[in-house]
Amino acid sequence: MKEQFINEQYNAIRNLLKQKRLKEALTQLESYLWQCPDWSLHSRLEQIQTSYNYMLQYMQKGTPDPDRQHLYLQLLVQSIDIADQARLLLLDESSSSYYHEYRRKKKEENPAYSLSMLMHTLESFTDDLAISRFESEEKQEEVLKRHEDAQKQMFLQTWTNSHWSTQDEADAKAMLASKILPVNDLCLFTSAVTLGMLTCFDLRKLMWLMDAYYHSSVFINQRALVGLAFAFHAYPERVKLYPEIGQRMTLIDDDESITFAEDLTRIYKQLLLCQETEKINKKMQEEIIPEMLKNVPNIRDMKLGFEDSDEEKDDSNPDWNMLENTKLGEQIREMGELQLEGADVYMSSFAALKTYPFFSDIHNWFLPFDNQHSSVIHTLGKEKLGSILDIILQSPMFCNSDKYSIAFTLTRIPQMQRDMMMGQLSEQQMDELAEQTKSSNLKGHSEQPTNVSNQYLHDLYRFFKLNTHRREFRDIFKEKIELHKIDSLREILLHLDLMGSIADFFLQKEHWAEASDVFLELTQLIKEEELDFGEEFQKLGYALQKQKRYPEAIAAYIDADIFIPDNLWTNSHLATCYRMSHQFEKALEYYKKVEDVEPENRTILFFQGSCLMQLHRYEEALKYFFKLDYMETNSMKAWRGIAWCSFVCNKREQAARHYEKIIAYKPVQMDFLNAGHVAWTSGEMEKAVMLYTKAKNFSSNKDEFIELFYKDKKDLLQQGIAEADIPLMLDLV
Repeated sequence: MKEQFINEQYNAIRNLLKQKRLKEALTQLESYLWQCPDWSLHSRLEQIQTSYNYMLQYMQKGTPDPDRQHLYLQLLVQSIDIADQARLLLLDESSSSYYHEYRRKKKEENPAYSLSMLMHTLESFTDDLAISRFESEEKQEEVLKRHEDAQKQMFLQTWTNSHWSTQDEADAKAMLASKILPVNDLCLFTSAVTLGMLTCFDLRKLMWLMDAYYHSSVFINQRALVGLAFAFHAYPERVKLYPEIGQRMTLIDDDESITFAEDLTRIYKQLLLCQETEKINKKMQEEIIPEMLKNVPNIRDMKLGFEDSDEEKDDSNPDWNMLENTKLGEQIREMGELQLEGADVYMSSFAALKTYPFFSDIHNWFLPFDNQHSSVIHTLGKEKLGSILDIILQSPMFCNSDKYSIAFTLTRIPQMQRDMMMGQLSEQQMDELAEQTKSSNLKGHSEQPTNVSNQYLHDLYRFFKLNTHRREFRDIFKEKIELHKIDSLREILLHLDLMGSIADFFLQKEHWAEASDVFLELTQLIKEEELDFGEEFQKLGYALQKQKRYPEAIAAYIDADIFIPDNLWTNSHLATCYRMSHQFEKALEYYKKVEDVEPENRTILFFQGSCLMQLHRYEEALKYFFKLDYMETNSMKAWRGIAWCSFVCNKREQAARHYEKIIAYKPVQMDFLNAGHVAWTSGEMEKAVMLYTKAKNFSSNKDEFIELFYKDKKDLLQQGIAEADIPLMLDLV
């Protein structure tokens, strides 16, 4: 069977099961299994069909069955499991993906290593390595190779084991409980479980990740938490079919010894922040790096000036503040703020450094950085491990994947220069730096859950975006992530303090639709629980306003006014929304409220005049425009308002005077057109033709100009222009 056909048939069965059309799904599943080599699946399917037929017969006879719904749910789950396993087995025979290639290879291995055997090898690594150091380099190399081979085997077997048996589950729990298994190895195993879950749903793996969240090591529990977030995102409907998942999640959420809701919200926010990486990369490549290259000479001069001018260091030198007042300075500050927020600002720098042979093995993308890894030792040398470079590689600034890239990049630097780099500091300075690196503050920073989970997500982002087999994986980072909408997580996450931070994130990043969705849920919660919050209604209104959903924005702002009455910001935005939805009387009502508080607010004055113009209350509008003209120098907005209102009020001299000022300053097409109207209605025909001609020259063709001209036809007729003269004037232009 062709790979595309296998997937199409599978999706058809899954859709039927999703719609709970079980009888049709079982019929198609029977056909799907016809070419499947695992006959145990046929047997399981027959049992499901028999049980379902009996259930339908009992129901038809009206026989009471209190367990009917529970049994039906079980049959659905078992049917989906069979479809999952059949799909993978069929693809094993036809797919060329790395996943299925390895599964085929694993079947040929005899005997295959069990997880318990691999765990024994991994557990013995620390002691074996310590002993080997007293023997020989060859022995040490042998120990490292055995350990790294076991890591790879453990990862690949776990990833490609689509359905854990009870023995597999027991072995996995033993790994979690082991006191001597290296943390890095358990980290790698946790990532393999997560990747396996994304390939094929497995209840036992999901429950194991919940257990791993309780692990004492922050590196383990944060990987498990990320794995849970990925799993719930990938299978929002599937998890609803397992009551034990809901029960377990309730227990975790009720456990006062942990902060699961806060932790999950943090992961949610970090996931969303990862999705901003492409935008950050684009900004780095198109704006910041080119701007830095342009400023290299200035930055160099500034640096030299600083170094050579100790005697005059107290003098004010404008160059010192060069970056503060430039576009580059603003961009660098913005990048600094993003980095503090946890954004991935290094992706663009390290993307080109993922072609080393180390990254050709999938498991290495998930490996915590280890300076005892053979590839690092071969690059840096054992004697260099106390160097400044090693201190850099232990810092929390870079994710694990990037640390490996830094180490391997050194191989491109000649040995002499490399030695110079590593020997720049004196022995005393090295000791001081090493002490700082080992200090509790820095160590505590690198082991904070926020930093650990963020760096791990950066590792995952690089894997899904850069690894050579990336097209074979489902890229979560490309998808719309809405953890709060998943039924199993909704009650946990939907709290004002938690989801408020997510909504604020969307607002800050200008994702207006997402922000309004979350704020809408929060405001519903406020109304249901009769809470005294108004800011959420303001933010909801703002997000809706940015989407030009003015009626909904008005409703949100009115709700905000109930909680925070007579708020200047709310009234200002209500006025804007009413004006944009052409409710000019209501807009004026709220502009007046703002004016009462800020009588000198020029923007408010202008929009009040504009609303009065729209209501044809031109004499009132003139008062506001004249006040604005008095307050501002060369106010084009005020001049245009005065000129047009004067024109329609038959104050042609005043109108002409202001259009002359506009045309002498910064005219646009409409200024020439309107000035032409004034000249024509004043009997200055030649001037009118000249002004209309200039207005026409702004248009791409005469038809476009005529269409614009006719929009003012009503005003021209009211000013005494004969309708029959309009086409004649247009012919003169």
